[in-house]
Amino acid sequence: MAAIERMRNSNDSISQIASVLRDQNQPLTERFRALFTLRNLGGKKAINAIAGTFSDPSALLKHELAYCLGQMQDDYAVSILTEVLEDENQEVIVRHEAGEALGAIGSLSSIKVLKKFEHNDIIELAHTCQLAIQRIRWLHGSDRHKKNLSKNPYNSIDPAPPAECQDLVKLEKMLLDESLPIYTRYRAMFSLRNMQTDEACLVLAKGFSSSDVLFRHEIAYVLGQLQNPISIKSLMEVVEKLDEDPMVRHECAEALGALGTSECTEFLAKYLSDKERIVRESCMVALDISESGDQFQYANTLSKVTSVSA
Repeated sequence: MAAIERMRNSNDSISQIASVLRDQNQPLTERFRALFTLRNLGGKKAINAIAGTFSDPSALLKHELAYCLGQMQDDYAVSILTEVLEDENQEVIVRHEAGEALGAIGSLSSIKVLKKFEHNDIIELAHTCQLAIQRIRWLHGSDRHKKNLSKNPYNSIDPAPPAECQDLVKLEKMLLDESLPIYTRYRAMFSLRNMQTDEACLVLAKGFSSSDVLFRHEIAYVLGQLQNPISIKSLMEVVEKLDEDPMVRHECAEALGALGTSECTEFLAKYLSDKERIVRESCMVALDISESGDQFQYANTLSKVTSVSA
């Protein structure tokens, strides 16, 4: 821990890692490794290094920048994410991730900007902001202390808490009922994920039939967390749908990379030249993470720059 703290306070180390992150001539996989390294280091210097990359042409990378800032849960990033959310020149997937990240950080001050977009014509953006507002209100309310909520085994900061219900049949009904608020359906989704069973995975995969792009994208995300081979067929079918929204296809590709079986890697290799940049880049990064076999070891830019410095 002391070594990490020294690196966190070292301008040289942070700037070297930041230079890898911002260098468009570097392979995208190395830039992702640099990003995850900065996320693990944390602190204002790491956040500033990440923030300086939102002008990049890769929507996938910028989306991941916002995700990491949210997971770091540092109020210092709120103004950065607010600016990204409000920037109409940014891709929808990037603005969505910035809104979700504001919800993850959970500052009451973010509600004002989130409310500006909760009824936006871009439905993915509107739903993201609705979820973020609800999560922040839950976080600062008495409900967050309820003890009968299932535990998240993945240590991720989710856009909604799990539902109180633990009945599989009832949760499936909540998940698939499109007349319910998106927040209610997300809560059912995370309760199902936390069950970590084959049955719950199969129910979650039914969520790909939803008419909501954001919802389908989140289904892919949680299936990637679960890493249950029972979901491979469903994830592959979505990637194969060339008329599916790239936001969903890219998340399914990343989920297959998390699963990392030989079947998954062979499949992903076929989409390295996909017409959608975000899909082919997702396959590239997913294959790289899959080959590393360890998410913590994947964030290895710190060891590389310190090795060079030595």
